[in-house]
Amino acid sequence: MKPQKLFAIFLCIIVAILATFLAGLQKIIGGPMIGLILGMLIVNLGPSISKDFKDGTTFAGKKFLNLGIILTGATLNFNAILGLGAKALPILLFNILVAFIVAFTVGKKLQVTNNTSVLVASGTTICGGSAIATMSSVIKASEIEIAYAMAAIFLFDVVAALGYPYLATGLGLTNNQFGFLAGASINDTSSVTAAESTYSTLLGIDSNIAITVKLARTLLLVLLVVVGTIMTTKKQAAENGDNSKSTGASIVKTVIEKFPRFIIGFVLMAILNTFGVFDGISGLSGLFKSSSKFFITTALVGVGFKVKFKELFTEGRKPIILGGCTWLAVFLSSLLFVTIFANYVG
Repeated sequence: MKPQKLFAIFLCIIVAILATFLAGLQKIIGGPMIGLILGMLIVNLGPSISKDFKDGTTFAGKKFLNLGIILTGATLNFNAILGLGAKALPILLFNILVAFIVAFTVGKKLQVTNNTSVLVASGTTICGGSAIATMSSVIKASEIEIAYAMAAIFLFDVVAALGYPYLATGLGLTNNQFGFLAGASINDTSSVTAAESTYSTLLGIDSNIAITVKLARTLLLVLLVVVGTIMTTKKQAAENGDNSKSTGASIVKTVIEKFPRFIIGFVLMAILNTFGVFDGISGLSGLFKSSSKFFITTALVGVGFKVKFKELFTEGRKPIILGGCTWLAVFLSSLLFVTIFANYVG
């Protein structure tokens, strides 16, 4: 491996360590987003970088991302979220529909790429940066599209994390209503945790409803990956001039062939964790959680190295508007649900 490429990978790791440290000092902005921002600052304020250095950041952006997503699966437990998660399923599925309709409708008017619309909708309705990073591999999105989508949801995620607890208390929402609202419409897991912590402090209670609903959302990422794989495969076939009608069997075969292998690892790790395979090893669960976040942070540092501020504030302005519209739609959908179906929510 060339020295400049190796140095770039090493630098991404060092910056990720710094981002993780800074994330630990507060509970609003997660490590991956801080890593993205730091990568952007370095490439914009530092000297120009070589092609080999860019290759190194690309390597970090892809390989570390896949590893981080696989390890994320080891932090999920199907049994722990089936009860409340199943109850929240109607609003979670409805929000996915709302997010994609709004993202594509507004995105078309703003003339952003379809990939950007998919990433913004995925990040808003599933799990923020992790969903954007995962879906980018499925739909073959560019690193610039990834960065714009991350920026598009970042601002509104912070607003939600800070504002939801006070909005909920002002509206007189019950603990369950707040949990469903925050868990269904705040993007990043760290932001959901921060919002629920603030809300619990305000009311003097101990609650984990929001984070449980959020974990159920994370599992729906697998559904998006399957659908995204099918749509991407059909699009590639059409671009290659293959307009033949696919049978059910051929579609399944194509999905199996094209389905991202790291998602299979993600699901397998979740299954192993659900059956308690990792329970016998002390501290392993915490290691998986911290490692998955760190590897995703390292990947987003690499992505940050591809973003120029000039481009972000010109071409990136439209994706940010798109992110705001999509977030607002999901927020209103969730708020109406917990208000109208208050008895169902509890």
